[in-house]
Amino acid sequence: MIEERLVELETQITFQDQTIKDLSDVIYKQQQELERLATLCAALERQSKELAESDPGSDAPANEKPPHY
Repeated sequence: MIEERLVELETQITFQDQTIKDLSDVIYKQQQELERLATLCAALERQSKELAESDPGSDAPANEKPPHY
């Protein structure tokens, strides 16, 4: 009876260890993706600022109708 209980506990611990490892792997992959997306956002922000600085007359809305309409 005690031996069966020990085997059951060891089995549960093994499954929990595997679950923890799987969750850790998921968190690691998510962190990598967050870092990649943060780098991409920073690059897009930098590019947007460069475009705004290079064409100062582009403050008008892009879809504005011409005055003759």
